[in-house]
Amino acid sequence: QVHLAESGGGLVQAGGSLRLSCAASERTFSSGAVAWFRQAPGKEREYVAAITWSGLTTDYDESVKGRFTISRDNAKNTVYLEMNKLKPEDTAVYYCAAKDGYYSIYDGDFTSWGQGTQVTVSS
Repeated sequence: QVHLAESGGGLVQAGGSLRLSCAASERTFSSGAVAWFRQAPGKEREYVAAITWSGLTTDYDESVKGRFTISRDNAKNTVYLEMNKLKPEDTAVYYCAAKDGYYSIYDGDFTSWGQGTQVTVSS
């Protein structure tokens, strides 16, 4: 199991941008897939984006496609989520998660999770 730590959350106005980071404790992080999920108050956790170990394949939920970009720097054991054109409905706690093998959009497939970082978008 890999220890993950998210950072970069905060309060931003609608239309603004934030970049989240997910730092891993182990070099083995670079051999697995990583995804971002989010959970808004009173709602279930939902998938946001994922990236394969190589970084060559990425996937996005339709709700963020064209606005968010996931990337990774395996030399730094870090995955990023660049969020642009933020909307109030993007407000949530954002979690990064890691798994061995190919990426998944299902949170139950991930074995390592961070503690989450709060993103609040004001209207």
